[in-house]
Amino acid sequence: MKSCLILASVLASATAFTTSTTKSSGSSSLKSMSDDFGAMAPLGYFDPLGLTKDGNEEKMTHLREVEVRHGRCAMLAVVGWLTTASGARLPGMEDMNFGFKAFTDIDTLPAEIRGTLPLTLGVVWALTFTMQDLNGDSAFPGDYRNGLIDFGWDQYDEAWKTKKRQIELNNGRAAQMGILGIMVHEQLGNLNDIGLPQP
Repeated sequence: MKSCLILASVLASATAFTTSTTKSSGSSSLKSMSDDFGAMAPLGYFDPLGLTKDGNEEKMTHLREVEVRHGRCAMLAVVGWLTTASGARLPGMEDMNFGFKAFTDIDTLPAEIRGTLPLTLGVVWALTFTMQDLNGDSAFPGDYRNGLIDFGWDQYDEAWKTKKRQIELNNGRAAQMGILGIMVHEQLGNLNDIGLPQP
């Protein structure tokens, strides 16, 4: 069962390593994808499953958005795992395990603490609802400002914006591999061997 979950996670995150395209079609579209800002060293243009070989622009935009969202979630997951591994707990949860093993402790917690799980899932659902292009005016896949808050993004030039988007992509890609590695090593029981505490 555990190996099936790990395999499913690997397959689900495979789309995170595709790149988007500019507006073109056919073989010229494939050429433009290999020059896309997401094709970075050391791998360059990386599409082992051939998801981008048809050069469909709409599909590429969707895949880039999926990559950005997966990366953002993975960055939060790594930070959350490391935070609880460091010993940080909410009041009433001091004795709760950390890592994925914490899910086995839920039945032993008081009802008021168990009630935080639906609250957390509700917050995640609300954030997921708002993390989309609600009014159709996003500047790029993953731009969820929706005309509400700019944070000064538009005051910078295109080179700066491209660099920051590349940084986010690289951090997201690393976090996806990081949380997957933590999941695998936690199940294998050898996190101590790679310098992390074993739950």
